[in-house]
Amino acid sequence: MDASARAMVEAIHANPTQAVLYLSGGASQAFGWLMSVPGASNTVLEAIVPYSRMSMIQLLGKVPSPFTSRQTAEDMALMAYNRALKLSHPGFPALGVGFTGSLASARPKLGDHRFHVSARTSDQLWSSTVTLSKAIAYACKVPATFVPELTDSEIPDEFEMQFDEDQQLEQLINGHICFKVYPFSSDMPKAERKIILSGSFNPLHEGHLKLLEVASSILGEGYPCFELSAVNADKPPLTVSQIKQRIEQFDKVGKTIIISNQPYFYKKAELFPGSAFVIGVDTAVRLINPKYYSNNYERMLETLLGCKSTGCVFLVGGRSVDDDFKVLDHFDIPEELRDMFIPIPAEKFRMDISSTEIRRRKELL
Repeated sequence: MDASARAMVEAIHANPTQAVLYLSGGASQAFGWLMSVPGASNTVLEAIVPYSRMSMIQLLGKVPSPFTSRQTAEDMALMAYNRALKLSHPGFPALGVGFTGSLASARPKLGDHRFHVSARTSDQLWSSTVTLSKAIAYACKVPATFVPELTDSEIPDEFEMQFDEDQQLEQLINGHICFKVYPFSSDMPKAERKIILSGSFNPLHEGHLKLLEVASSILGEGYPCFELSAVNADKPPLTVSQIKQRIEQFDKVGKTIIISNQPYFYKKAELFPGSAFVIGVDTAVRLINPKYYSNNYERMLETLLGCKSTGCVFLVGGRSVDDDFKVLDHFDIPEELRDMFIPIPAEKFRMDISSTEIRRRKELL
């Protein structure tokens, strides 16, 4: 690696962006460069090389047509970006990179050696197609006019698309991206474990803020944040304008909010493995009620044990249930799940007000 390439890699590692790379067909040298310069752990979260045909099919969940194309590179970059969201530290920019190339092989090669690379961030998609001969000219710092083999058709075909906030949220609602983080909090701990209070926050109130604060003090190290699902289990999804209105509440109080598209906790556990979810006792009761699992007790156990296997736990605060304040100890938790539910003592947190009650009072004014 020459000095200029090393300087470029050092600059990449100095950036807070954290990346997942899906590389197929001849990108090993570029990956080797990234890993050979100190600081690679700051940048590279994961790298996968789907080298065989079947590996690529399983990665994408479909047969790409063709395997070497800009569309395939973009599909890989989007998958890598969603993976980077799950693996990156909260609040750090995530990047997905996809590369597929038609390079030298043992079989006869038809046409020039061409590769496609794509990069995806929260607000941008960038793709480029270039022939290997052109890439060599770039690497050697040879102007294109001095490379006779290069024709107008070999000029890199670059494509860039910017996404505004509305488009990003539409992509989330439609399931193209798995979540979006708004890191409004000025405190950015590097703890990998998230302490998540999920809700509709219509509106956000003091009880939500206090509950997350108390839960964070009980757990100690962790990254406290709120989570709102744009998709509801039994209602239409929130509109972009509704999501943005609720996001504004967190901006005003300086608290981080994650917008996801998973209304069920077993799916949230897959999305945020190792997290501690902060819930009210009314939610805990629903979680262990077989009624919500087609009246199947074994299915309920299997689902929650699946959450447990991801390293997730539930911190449970007291709530008013049928006009009576209840805490976790009032309910019988299955033995297999008891260590998964952690009570928040009533003396540390008690607030009977709810978003529903606040909305009702406003309607009466």
